[in-house]
Amino acid sequence: MGTSAEQSGTAGDAGEDGGGESVTTVLVAAAANLGIALAKAVAGIISGSSAMLSEAAHSVADTVTEVLLLTALKRSEKPADEEHPLGYGPERYIWAMLAAVATFVGGAVFSIYDGIHTLVAGEELGDPLISYIVLAVAFVLEGFSLRTGIKQVRGEAARTGAPVGHYLRRTPDTAVKAVVMEDSAALVGLLLAAGGLLGGQLTGSGVWDAIASLCIGALLLYVAWVLGRSNAELLIGRPLPKAVRLEIRELLAGVEHIEAVLELTTLVQGPREALVAAKVDLRDTSTAAQIEWACEEAAARLRERFPNVTRVYLDPTPGFAQRREEGLNPWG
Repeated sequence: MGTSAEQSGTAGDAGEDGGGESVTTVLVAAAANLGIALAKAVAGIISGSSAMLSEAAHSVADTVTEVLLLTALKRSEKPADEEHPLGYGPERYIWAMLAAVATFVGGAVFSIYDGIHTLVAGEELGDPLISYIVLAVAFVLEGFSLRTGIKQVRGEAARTGAPVGHYLRRTPDTAVKAVVMEDSAALVGLLLAAGGLLGGQLTGSGVWDAIASLCIGALLLYVAWVLGRSNAELLIGRPLPKAVRLEIRELLAGVEHIEAVLELTTLVQGPREALVAAKVDLRDTSTAAQIEWACEEAAARLRERFPNVTRVYLDPTPGFAQRREEGLNPWG
C-alpha cells in the first residue's frame, strides 16, 4: 500500500519574486543586446573589422538566447494538468538547452569562421572611430544588464544562505545563469574586439583583428558548453544537495510512527520546485489511521522546512528485519 501527500504551485513568496526577477533580468538583457547587435553590425561594415562582425554575431546570438529563455520562463509556469501531472517546470531546461545551442551556432561558429577567413584572405581596415564609439556604448549597456543579473543572483544567494559563486554554479535557475554568463562574456568580448582594432590600427595588419575574432569564438564555445552541461544535468535529473537530503532523512525519521527511512529519492524540477519520494518503515503496531496521519505530518514538516519541496510521496514499506522474518528479499 502506498500513501502520498502532494502540493502543487509556487513554493512561497520568495519563489514568486525570484520568477519575476528572472523575467526582468532576461528582458533587460534582450533589449540591450538587440540594439547593440545592430550598432555592431553597422560599425563592422564601416570599419571592415572581423572582430566587430563577430561581436555583432555574438549579440544576435545573445538576443536569440534571451527570446528562448523568455519562452522557457513562460512555458514552465503553466500549472500541472491531467496530461502533465508533475507540471511543466522541466520544460524550461529544454528551451534553455536550445539557447545554449544558439550561442554555439550563432556566435561561436561565425566568430571562428570569420577569424580564420580573415587570417587566410586578409582584410582592408577602415576608419575604426565608429567601432570604438559603438564598443564604448555597448560596454555601458552590457554592464547595466550584467548588474541586473548579478543583483538577482546576490539576492537569491542571500535567501538560500549560499556564497554567490557557489549559488551561480549550482542554481537550477538557468535563465539568470545564462544572462550573467553571456553578459560577462560580452564584456570580455568587447575588450577583445577593442584590442583587435587597436592592434590593427597600430600595425596596419588585420591579423590582430582575426586573432580577436578567434578569441571571441573560443569564449562563446566555453559559455555554450557550460550552459549546455548545466541544462543537460537538470534534464537528466539532479537530486537536492547532499546536506539537504541528510536533513530530510532526519526530519522524516523524527516523525512519530516512522521507524526508519529505507530509501530516499529527490529530484529538482525547477528553480523553486523539488520532488521528494521515500520508502519508510512504520511501526508494526500502527493503525491505518496513524499511518495516514504520520505521512501527512511528515509532508507538512518537509514543506515547512523546505518551501521549494512542492511534492512529497511516502511509501510505507516493511523494514529489513520484518522482511527477513517473513522470508522476503530484504533488498527489494
